[in-house]
Amino acid sequence: MENGKCNGGTTVKLPEIKFTKLFINGLFLDAASGKTFETIDPRNGEVIAKIAEGDKEDVDLAVKAARHAFDHGPWPRMTGFERAKLINKFADLIEENIEELAKLDAVDGGKLFQLGKFADIPATAGHFRYNAGAADKIHGETLKMTRQPLFGYTLKEPIGVVGNIIPWNFPSIMFATKVAPAMAAGCTMVVKPAEQTSLSALFYAHLSKEAGIPDGVLNIVTGFGSTAGAAIASHMDIDKVSFTGSTDVGRKIMQAAATSNLKKVSLELGGKSPLLIFDDADIDKAADLALLGCFYNKGEICVASSRVFVQEGIYDKVVEKLVEKAKDWTVGDPFDSTAKQGPQVDKRQFEKILSYIEHGKNEGATLLTGGKAIGDKGYFIEPTIFADVTEDMKIYQDEIFGPVMSLMKFKTVEEGIKCANNTKYGLAAGILSQNIDLINTVSRSIKAGIIWVNCYFGFDLDCPYGGYKMSGNCRESGMDALDNFLQTKSVVMPLHNSPWM
Repeated sequence: MENGKCNGGTTVKLPEIKFTKLFINGLFLDAASGKTFETIDPRNGEVIAKIAEGDKEDVDLAVKAARHAFDHGPWPRMTGFERAKLINKFADLIEENIEELAKLDAVDGGKLFQLGKFADIPATAGHFRYNAGAADKIHGETLKMTRQPLFGYTLKEPIGVVGNIIPWNFPSIMFATKVAPAMAAGCTMVVKPAEQTSLSALFYAHLSKEAGIPDGVLNIVTGFGSTAGAAIASHMDIDKVSFTGSTDVGRKIMQAAATSNLKKVSLELGGKSPLLIFDDADIDKAADLALLGCFYNKGEICVASSRVFVQEGIYDKVVEKLVEKAKDWTVGDPFDSTAKQGPQVDKRQFEKILSYIEHGKNEGATLLTGGKAIGDKGYFIEPTIFADVTEDMKIYQDEIFGPVMSLMKFKTVEEGIKCANNTKYGLAAGILSQNIDLINTVSRSIKAGIIWVNCYFGFDLDCPYGGYKMSGNCRESGMDALDNFLQTKSVVMPLHNSPWM
């Protein structure tokens, strides 16, 4: 495994790979089958390490540990304040290991090391701190019973054993957005990280043990979606599944939940998000935000603004500026501090993106820049912009999950809204304009779970996000995320001789 190169030729020493086994009931274990799989460095296609390949037998063991920890262990019986102290200790340890975790995500997933160090891993710790702060503020309501002399109140109770299935594009942040609120709620869990990016999840397991999180609360089963993931989705003793990933896999998880024990399911799924640039937008800022929205994290982000609609009055100027700036969008080793884009996560995703680029060319879109792989080693792709894209093209309708932008022109506000909503997805959208009345109209008209106005990727720990339509059925981040792992119980009793009702 090669060391990374930073700007100026400085070599970044990659971390020793310390954890490659399943983490069940506080122990690192081989898979029951003894099988392993290779995790690949997307910079060069070389093997980083061999990871334990868990399947149904291992999921059963992990669920058994999580069930015992929930039914008989201390975690759900602690006060919220006590849980918060341990979760904050977990966050402390994450912050102490920021550099090592950022290196793991860079070498395993092709993510930029500097962004990991200064954004992703600090945000991961932040999610644990935010939810630690919420752990002792979980409460129900007193009910005004109006039809009979009754007293009622509600309890917010942890849902039980949770299966969290994590995607590969943000392995640390997505780990935190699911694990942190589940922990705060008092749940126990089995986590399946994506097979492409398992290394950081196993390191987090190690840190949870150091933090004093009780055995069985957090269990990690590495492996493949078709085996380990399917076993979680269909398990009769898992009470809830939370999944982030593709819409097709989300549908399969819902079906498995329905045909097993009707477990609750939270889905955060795909997107094909629109960015609407109106005539009064600043052209330089519009080009910068469009590039950021589409090419950030090499386009491997569910809220990517991969459909860019520009009002006709400034269309030509925006296109010219986009092409100019895209040529300065540096693609390179994720350890190079001058790089804005690293390699795609694996060969399969690399080839999928290139096939969509060919579809765009063959269906008549105009390739303005990019469109090719870079080099003969690793999975690097040029930032790619198509113009003259029509709504019947695959690059318009399908989530590509790569650095491919589709540019379209629109005339009126009404046409822009119609174009934005012309998709089966509804995860995010962006609006660039100085007209507050227009902004209010458009933001209320677009069917998406989060709207960014004159900015993009305006994420925050306190800001819930999630999808409309086929982009999912839940909200993550903020206090809404905690509700994903709680259930409401009503308690009612008679009132005798009350002086008031």
